[in-house]
Amino acid sequence: MKPEPLKPKALIGFYIVAVIFNLCLMAQVLTVGLAYFYNPEWWNIHVWLVRGYGSLSLILLGGAYWVPVPRRVRSLAASLPVLLGLQFLTIHLNAPIPLSILHPLIGFTLFSSSTTLVHRVWRIISPKPEEETAG
Repeated sequence: MKPEPLKPKALIGFYIVAVIFNLCLMAQVLTVGLAYFYNPEWWNIHVWLVRGYGSLSLILLGGAYWVPVPRRVRSLAASLPVLLGLQFLTIHLNAPIPLSILHPLIGFTLFSSSTTLVHRVWRIISPKPEEETAG
């Protein structure tokens, strides 16, 4: 069994930021649920959370161009700030058609993209046992 090559620290850092971003999205979903079904005070936390972690999407975007990653990973990272921007627009934009109805759908797409990003980067940095590849 040959030793696993060391992964670049920058790629591992990129992965950690992607995981933190994904966990923050989970907290977003939980706080909106708590605000709707339990206590409206949770809405303030929902709003402050996105203001706090939103910049991580820009860090991931920059990291996707700084760290050598596949094009698909780069596309997923680029989608995060775009989707977050659409989230802000659908909530704050007053239009004849209530765009806020798209907010949950865009949120689901954002979470799906973030989760896919985490999984794809994990596949890059995780060791592949020889038993699975030989079989």
